[in-house]
Amino acid sequence: MQKRNRAFFLCLLLMGLVLAAPVAAQDEPIDVVAWFAFTDYRLDWLQEKAAAFNEQFPQYNVTIEGFANYEELFTSTTLAAEQNSLPAIIQYFEVATQDALDSGYFKPVAEAIGDREEINGVEVALDDIVQPASAYYTIGGQWSSMPFNTSSAIWFSDMNVLRAAGIEEPPATWGEVDAACEAIMALDNAPQYCWTFPNHGWFFEQWLGQQNALFANNDNGRSARATEVVFNSEAGLAVLEWLDDQAEKGYLYYSGTQGGGSWSTAQQPFLTGQVAMVAFSSSDTAPFTETGAENGLDVVASFLPYNEETGWTGNLIGGASLWLVDGLAPEVEDGALTFLLWLINTENAAEWHQVTGYIPIRESAVEMLTEAGWFEENPNFIVASEQLAQSEVTPATSGAVLGAFPAIRDIVTQAIDTVLLTDEDPATVLEQAAREANQTLEEYNLLNAPEE
Repeated sequence: MQKRNRAFFLCLLLMGLVLAAPVAAQDEPIDVVAWFAFTDYRLDWLQEKAAAFNEQFPQYNVTIEGFANYEELFTSTTLAAEQNSLPAIIQYFEVATQDALDSGYFKPVAEAIGDREEINGVEVALDDIVQPASAYYTIGGQWSSMPFNTSSAIWFSDMNVLRAAGIEEPPATWGEVDAACEAIMALDNAPQYCWTFPNHGWFFEQWLGQQNALFANNDNGRSARATEVVFNSEAGLAVLEWLDDQAEKGYLYYSGTQGGGSWSTAQQPFLTGQVAMVAFSSSDTAPFTETGAENGLDVVASFLPYNEETGWTGNLIGGASLWLVDGLAPEVEDGALTFLLWLINTENAAEWHQVTGYIPIRESAVEMLTEAGWFEENPNFIVASEQLAQSEVTPATSGAVLGAFPAIRDIVTQAIDTVLLTDEDPATVLEQAAREANQTLEEYNLLNAPEE
């Protein structure tokens, strides 16, 4: 009898273990891996936010991995796809949008969200996203990815130098830049050069968009796939000729570095007083303002100067968005969506702006910061938001979407490099760049859109 009882209880115990096993498995947090192109204080902030998210949503375990830059992350994504080892979320810079759409790696966030207004209690509210970001990342009438770190190209001036030259306001136009530089370089203690900028293709695109000129056909690739670049226009030539003129006058400092490596070669001369003004990304408003003050500069941010002969239509956004990898398990996809929406909620959007200088991605975040007096106390931080808010939304100012854009950007920066370092005619250089870009684009489209 005792043996039968022991056997009976043993069976009950085994059945309990079997039944309990799935429950235990469900109690394990769901892993959500996200890749970002940061290795500095921005990565630290993201990892702190992931930890806070995991505490608030213990059913998930979000981990953040950092990469040195957008280009490295772009390459690593391709390799991971070949090895079937993609994470759940990937940060792609804005010019890789068409490549992302064509890759087959990603699922549009609009499709994943569907008609839901909240996910795990986190509000969707994409209508709260600021208009310039909405315009860029809405492709074919739907959100392709989740906007995150969004910036604009703005102008930083050391007003100590400008005031010494009798200039009370930062220059607003190319002509005013020229006049300011003439006065600055006439000072007894003039800086080595008047101004500088990173030779990054984004700035050419900004100065093109300000003139309401397109970079590519088919409304910058927004009404149909871009099949041809059209930046070899009067507006594009005006940019190259202006830069060439500034360099010939000795006003413009150019390091000879192109692309991603050129950022530091523009930042350092400004912060050390070698130049009085710089065109740069608003994403560095915080370090420019704080480090500038530590170095004795009176740093004032203003809109990026424009070509007064054509007028100002608006500026483009820059930065990156967060893409949702396709083919995720439903529970992982919902975890990734929950984190994406939580990361750009009003409070986090405001804090991200304060830490970096990227614009507050939500209108509600702008309102919250305004009511708190943040912009009144820190006027440099509102400049990029105001520049974008005042921009007219057109195909030109919405920014181009085209295949092989990163490679085409390199062609543009090489053209600018040639103009600034040689005596070659800007018009000839620009036409050659357009031919090379069109060949690159044609090859891309043949591989990725053969039926179109």
